[in-house]
Amino acid sequence: MNEQVVSDGLLLAFDTSSSVGSVAVSRNGIVLAQAELRQQHKHASALIPAVRTVLSTASADKREIDGIVVGEGPGSFTGVRVSAATAKGMAHALEIPVWAVSSLAATALSVGGYGIRYVLFDARNQRIYGACYNVKKTSIETLIPPHSGTLQEVLATEVPTGAIFFGEGSCSHRSVIEKLGFQVQRLPMAHPGANGLLRYLELYPDLCTVDTILGWEPRYIREWKSG
Repeated sequence: MNEQVVSDGLLLAFDTSSSVGSVAVSRNGIVLAQAELRQQHKHASALIPAVRTVLSTASADKREIDGIVVGEGPGSFTGVRVSAATAKGMAHALEIPVWAVSSLAATALSVGGYGIRYVLFDARNQRIYGACYNVKKTSIETLIPPHSGTLQEVLATEVPTGAIFFGEGSCSHRSVIEKLGFQVQRLPMAHPGANGLLRYLELYPDLCTVDTILGWEPRYIREWKSG
C-alpha cells in the first residue's frame, strides 16, 4: 500500500530543523506548492498555517493527504521536535503513514544537479552536524554517515575528492573551509527543503517508513569518532 501512496498519492512534506523551514505538497511526484519559514523562532507557530497555505494553493484539503514526509533531523532541537510532533499528530488524526528522512540528506537533494556534497549544519558550542553524499541521477550514496563534532575534526579527516560543502554550517565557516582548499556552495545556501525530502522518498521509500508513528522519535547524532 505504501508504494502506491508514494507514487500516486498526495504527500505533505515539511522540515523545521534549520533556520529556514520548508513545507511542500506533491502529487504523482510533482510539487504542487511550497513555502519557506524564514523566522526560526516562529517555526512552531508558523508551521501549521504554512501547511494550510500550501494545501490551499494546491487546491487540496487535509483529508486528501495520503502520507507525510518529515525531516527527522539533526538540527535545532526545538525545530526537530516541532516537525516530529506535528507529523505524529496529523498522521494519527488522519490515519495516514509517515516517512522520516534525514535533514542532512534532504539538504543534499534540495539543490539541482549531481556530485559529491558534504552537508554541514551548525550545532551548539561551536560544533557541527555533518554527512557526505554522492548525489547521482537515480540514487544518493552515503559516503560519510551523519556525525557530530567540531569543524576541525571534520576537516582533519579524508574529505572525498571533489566534495563541495553545502548547508548553513558550511556558509558559517566559509572562510576556514575555503582557506583549506575546499569549495563551498555558492549562495543562496542550501537548507533541508521539503522538495529534498520528497526526492529522497521517491528514491528510497522502504528506508523511510515509520512503523510505529506514536512511538517514533527524531534521530539524534552521536559524537564524531575518527578512524
